[in-house]
Amino acid sequence: MSSGPGTPSAPAPTAPTTPTARRSSMFSSLKVRNYRLFFAGQVVSNIGTWMQRIAQDWLVLSLTGSATAVGVTTALQFLPMLLFGLYGGVLVDRLNKRRALLVTQTSMALTGVALALLTLSGHVQVWHVYLAAFAVGLATVVDNPARQSFVSEMVGPHQLQNAVSLNSANFQSARLVGPAVAGLMITGVGTGWAFLFNGLSFVAPLAGLLLMRARELHVVERAPRGKGQLREGLRYVAGRPDLTWTIILVGFIGTFGFNFPVYLSAFADDVFHAGAGSYSLFNTLMAVGSLAGALLAARRGTAKLRVMLAAAVAFGGLELVAAAAPSLWLFSLLMVPIGMFGMTVNVTANTTVQMGTDPAMRGRVMALYMMVFMGGSPIGAPIAGWITDAYGVRAGLAVGGAIAAAAAVVIGLVLARVGNLRLSVGWHGGHPRIRFVPREHQDHLAPAA
Repeated sequence: MSSGPGTPSAPAPTAPTTPTARRSSMFSSLKVRNYRLFFAGQVVSNIGTWMQRIAQDWLVLSLTGSATAVGVTTALQFLPMLLFGLYGGVLVDRLNKRRALLVTQTSMALTGVALALLTLSGHVQVWHVYLAAFAVGLATVVDNPARQSFVSEMVGPHQLQNAVSLNSANFQSARLVGPAVAGLMITGVGTGWAFLFNGLSFVAPLAGLLLMRARELHVVERAPRGKGQLREGLRYVAGRPDLTWTIILVGFIGTFGFNFPVYLSAFADDVFHAGAGSYSLFNTLMAVGSLAGALLAARRGTAKLRVMLAAAVAFGGLELVAAAAPSLWLFSLLMVPIGMFGMTVNVTANTTVQMGTDPAMRGRVMALYMMVFMGGSPIGAPIAGWITDAYGVRAGLAVGGAIAAAAAVVIGLVLARVGNLRLSVGWHGGHPRIRFVPREHQDHLAPAA
């Protein structure tokens, strides 16, 4: 496995670099048996996760009649990641990731089953839901960086982007199925059965982990127990501009660009006066675009910073266009490319950070990445809500898009300066071509003074 700059790695095979190979390798990481087991388990578990999200919010609203209580539940689920996320990364670097996942997935399964039994027996109270949400959040502190970094141990460096992309496609597919199934189940038999399905759905990933062949995993040396490992991880990221600025970009996108629960509900209700059906349509079309973005990223096979930066600019620019969309149908159509470019940023940034990180540091770095990405919502959502209430939802979405696009442009210029690159604009094969090239190349071509 690649150990970051300065560490030699085996050369990649020639075939995957050809366009034909890229087109035929969209699902290439599924040829790896261990990853195939992991992927199949996640298909079932992700559907259960989306079902529990819907059922959890509906149950809290039914018990309290308060939207604030729903917000408290969400905050409790994300709070452990904000408080302890970096420490979770330190633990993951020390632990066997497969065994860690067996523990975290089991704990989340038991939480779902316990909540199901309380709900089905009629004894559930809102503090039970709060406690369950916080318990899931605590498990996520270790589960999230362990799952992210375990992917590279299953597939190796050359299949990493493909596997990360397929994981995202898996999650987005579940986003299309899970809420719909949850709605039918809640209406038909009650929220308790949705919780029970989620609890039992963890049997699939647990079985996949148990059936894996340990000898086929890519061996990664675990970090020894020692003092100052958290600071060591932060110093490592601080000394790597490519990692630092990628994580900063993800922070800006996550904090200001991804506040769609605030924006989409307001557009459906206040701008187009179309009700809950349109809100559901907006989310579905965005999920379709996100799924397409994940699959296209899987097809590319390599992570490039320029792709990430261009996608971020396009994402922010499309949000600006959507903010001014005069009709419901145009706004709806824009959700597809917004979802696609947003997912392209996410997948490319995730792969860039994983591939550029020393395996012994990967848990800590991915914990920081996920903390910045997931921790942006509790900060950005109130800001987006305030702008929307004060100036209207069109202004709120426009500000979010402008910040996302500006951050991508500024970070692109910073990375170019750090890497001693310049922007090259020209034509290639009859099409415009924009890329960064070394400044030395420009100096070599320039005439002598």
